[in-house]
Amino acid sequence: MKRKILTVLLCCALTMAALTGCGDTGADAATASGPQSQQPSPGQEDSEEQEGAGRQENAEEEEGAGQRETPAASEGGTSGDERVGADENDGADESEQVLGEETQKAENNMADIEITMRDISPMDMVKEMKIGWNLGNTLDAVGGGVGVNAEMAWGNPKTTQEMMDSIIDQGFNVIRVPVSWGGQMGGAPSYTVLPAWMDRVQEVVDYAYSRGVYVIVNIHHEEWHFPSEENRDAAAEQLTALWSAIATRFRDYDEHLIFEGMNEPRKKGTGVEWNGGDKEGRDVVNYLNQVFVDAVRATGGNNTIRNLMVPGYAASSSDGALKAIVLPQDDHLIVSVHAYTPYDFALNIAGRSTWDNDTRDIDHLMKTLNELFLEKGVPVIIGEFGAMNKDNEQERVQWAEYYVGKASEYGIPCVWWDNGAFEGDGENFGLFNRRELTYPYPDLLKALLESADAGE
Repeated sequence: MKRKILTVLLCCALTMAALTGCGDTGADAATASGPQSQQPSPGQEDSEEQEGAGRQENAEEEEGAGQRETPAASEGGTSGDERVGADENDGADESEQVLGEETQKAENNMADIEITMRDISPMDMVKEMKIGWNLGNTLDAVGGGVGVNAEMAWGNPKTTQEMMDSIIDQGFNVIRVPVSWGGQMGGAPSYTVLPAWMDRVQEVVDYAYSRGVYVIVNIHHEEWHFPSEENRDAAAEQLTALWSAIATRFRDYDEHLIFEGMNEPRKKGTGVEWNGGDKEGRDVVNYLNQVFVDAVRATGGNNTIRNLMVPGYAASSSDGALKAIVLPQDDHLIVSVHAYTPYDFALNIAGRSTWDNDTRDIDHLMKTLNELFLEKGVPVIIGEFGAMNKDNEQERVQWAEYYVGKASEYGIPCVWWDNGAFEGDGENFGLFNRRELTYPYPDLLKALLESADAGE
């Protein structure tokens, strides 16, 4: 077992060395394969993902304080001594000796990185969260080419400190920053992230982190981790490389930064995409969650005790998907769930605009999350939720008061999905007008914030 752990440490250290500031990044990025879809408006971006969060529920009975300075980016890990001028015919004994030396060096390097943050349990940390907001359809946009301008590919403006200050000043103390990485990465074996993209992600994270709130960073629209046995090893290799790079960059950040391993990992384009998945898909997602945790832990320092979020299949709130979650071997985990419920009111564009005091699905979800996780000491964050605008603000107010209030009773913070969309016939989840720094639905905003406080 010790040899296995040392090998993991060596592999991640070697990966980090390759990922940090080396290689022809531009050439790698140009050959990276990312989703090549038409660029949607803010309300059209992820109709598949959000509809799925609602369809999941129908398919199976029905998801810190004080300002601080932001740390400088961590330097990449070392890869150990290189073998210079080695004979190609070196024997197995010499190779084994070199491997042992490099493994020991990697282990020592990780052990030397100081932990500089609170060792706070995930349950205690989640208790400090009230309600959150997603920077949706922004850094997660795909199809807009390589480089930092991809942030605006789906119609939202470039994120600024002023925007982040406004939403935090309203009372949101959790900011989720969805990020798509596949189109900003080179190919195997290094999977090097475009430095300008990593820098921009860090800049946006710092806008919120510097305000003393909790920040969640994830990997979002990624089709390369399709959860099948055939793709499992390739997905694990890229997942390890990517999270080693992200975790190394943010290693010195304190407990207010949370990593979320995957967004809605699922078999996209298949008959089991949104129905809670099949056994193969659920098992591979569980496996990849462990790969994610191992990659982050191997970077050392604060990342050895950082609280991490892991989803089930598609982050589904369906009973089948939730019951199939097998958590990684780790003491610092939070379950991530998405739940736009009740579906017909919250997510179905052709559905009803009246809530009708339909509490059944919300009650069932909270009870299930409590039985499966909370009672066992595992916290839950509903990382995406919302009810789209159908010219029905007062109905949404009533829904929000019940949904957020019920979640708060159980100690589950909810993070509103804000895609910046207010007009048209798409999924209009806009809450904060980022261009004008205004809130078009003040009663809904008030209901969200006050209902979160009511559960304290």
